[in-house]
Amino acid sequence: MIYTATLIVVKDMEISKKFYQDVLGLDVISDFGANVTLAGGIALQTIDTWINFIHKKSKEIVFQNNAVELYFEEDDIDIFVSKLSNIEDLEYVHSLFEHPWGQRVVRFYDPDKHIVEVGENMVMVVRKFIDSGLSVQETAIRMDVPVDYVQSCLP
Repeated sequence: MIYTATLIVVKDMEISKKFYQDVLGLDVISDFGANVTLAGGIALQTIDTWINFIHKKSKEIVFQNNAVELYFEEDDIDIFVSKLSNIEDLEYVHSLFEHPWGQRVVRFYDPDKHIVEVGENMVMVVRKFIDSGLSVQETAIRMDVPVDYVQSCLP
């Protein structure tokens, strides 16, 4: 068995494609109208076709359920967050903050209220601590990860 994609249901395919292309830089791999595959293993499916596939009524499709998210990592989180500030009507789950392990993240909704998280690349988090003068062992303790993980993030 091979995992191939995460499918999310969208109300307006063109708006969703534009969002994922413009905000997250995801290229369209294939476009079949009602189904679009994006780079990174995300597929978009129109709600009209989805309700037929799963034999449900549109009222049974729940948007903004806050139970799942699409997760991305970015090498320069500050530049990405700055880019987000230029997007009109972007609804945040929360602004940029730092988790206890040192990774900074921002969460926001896509046009159909699916949560999107963009976090600082974990390799960059390790390097940030090492560059600040922490040892590999101290970085592992600070991040609550094994020493082997910290070492795997270093050149």
